[in-house]
Amino acid sequence: MDKVTVQAEIASYVGKLLRDNFGKGPSSVYVSIKKPYITMHLREFLSPMERVLISQQKDLKVEEIRDLLMNELLPEIKATLNATHHINVSELYYDWSLHNRSGIIIGVMDENNTSDELVEEYPNQEAIHREIDQVSKQAERMPDSVDSCFLNERTLVVKRTGILVRIEKELIRSGFEEPLKLTKRHLEKSLLETGDFNDIFNAEIMDIFVDWDFQEDISYIIFILKPTKSQGSNASDN
Repeated sequence: MDKVTVQAEIASYVGKLLRDNFGKGPSSVYVSIKKPYITMHLREFLSPMERVLISQQKDLKVEEIRDLLMNELLPEIKATLNATHHINVSELYYDWSLHNRSGIIIGVMDENNTSDELVEEYPNQEAIHREIDQVSKQAERMPDSVDSCFLNERTLVVKRTGILVRIEKELIRSGFEEPLKLTKRHLEKSLLETGDFNDIFNAEIMDIFVDWDFQEDISYIIFILKPTKSQGSNASDN
C-alpha cells in the first residue's frame, strides 16, 4: 500500500474515532509520516458544548475533559495503527489549540536505531535550537539535549530531554501530574508564541503544540507552518 493511501486511511480512521467519542470530529486530519514520527494535525475540532465553555473562560475544563477521553482512546489508536498498517507506535502525545480549533496527535515509532533518524540539518536549525533553549530556560531549565526534524515543509518536530526541575519532579511524585501539565501547556506555549520563531522560520506559524512524558523527562514541540501558495492544500493527506 502506497504512503498516500496509508495517510488517507489513517486520517479517515482518526476523524471517525474522534467524531464517535467527542460528538463532533475535525473537519480535516492532515497526516504526515516520516520515521520515527507520525503526526495527525486536526483542523476545526471543537464541539458546540466546548465552544460554550470557552466563551465562559473555562478552557481548562475543556482540556481536562479531553485528557480523560484521550487517555481511553490512545491505546486503541496504537493498536489500530499496528494491526492495520504495521506502524508500531511506542508512545503517543497530543495537544490542543482551542482558540484555533485545532489539535495534534504525534506518535513515536518503535523502530531500531530511531535516534539515527533525528540527525537532520535544515536552514536555521541552530538558531531554532538556541531559541528553544531560551524558552525552556525561562519555563523550567535548559534542556540536556534538543533534536529536531521536518516531517514535511509545514511540520517541524522538536524533541527535548532533561527539562524538569526538582519541584516539578516532586509534584509528579505527589500525584499532581495533570494540573502540572495543564499549567505548563499554557506557560510554555505563551513563551513560544512570543519568541522569534516567525523570523527564524521566515514563515508564519499556524499552530504550536507541546506535550511531555514526565516519567522519562521528554518533551515534544510541534510547529505547524502556514503553507505556501505553491503548496496549496494537500488533499491526499486530509
